[in-house]
Amino acid sequence: MAEGDFLDDRRRASEEDYFRKKDRELVEKMRKAAAADRAQGELSAKTGLRDPGMIAELDALGFTPETISVLPLVPIVQMAWAEGGITPAERTLLIKLARERGIAEGSAADRQLSDWMARQPSADVFARATRLIRAMLDTGSGEAGTMSADDLIKYSESIAAASGGILGIGKVSSEERETLARIVAALKAR
Repeated sequence: MAEGDFLDDRRRASEEDYFRKKDRELVEKMRKAAAADRAQGELSAKTGLRDPGMIAELDALGFTPETISVLPLVPIVQMAWAEGGITPAERTLLIKLARERGIAEGSAADRQLSDWMARQPSADVFARATRLIRAMLDTGSGEAGTMSADDLIKYSESIAAASGGILGIGKVSSEERETLARIVAALKAR
């Protein structure tokens, strides 16, 4: 075999390897895009939200079809963090509410809730999530469809009262009252 033939064969093999690699990358990119589209469709179906911007915001906040069931609990988690930490009584109430809402122990949604109870989400996360909950409540369907703004406020009040005071005096702190007022304003906004 002449040296030129050998180099041509090598160049051809190198090109073929290059294009096989590019094909695999393109197929993987298409697979990821299809999975993202499916996840967005599932989020839309589970939330009742049709606005692509809101679905993208859910995704940006880290919600998936497996964790979206915990979204309506965000204002209640916010209330639990109002005084800078979650007490055992507040934790117990949050877990009880999660189980009542069908969030199974060890599920992705349960792990998300546990993470929020261990590390306080930012004020931005609370505000954006509550705005999305309000939009879900407006649709009357999806994960929030079984809860109303009044239900969420009632649960937030229960969390506020869970650990406070001596003999019922001073049960709800000023921080909790301020947080509750923000939650009420956000959930009742039209």
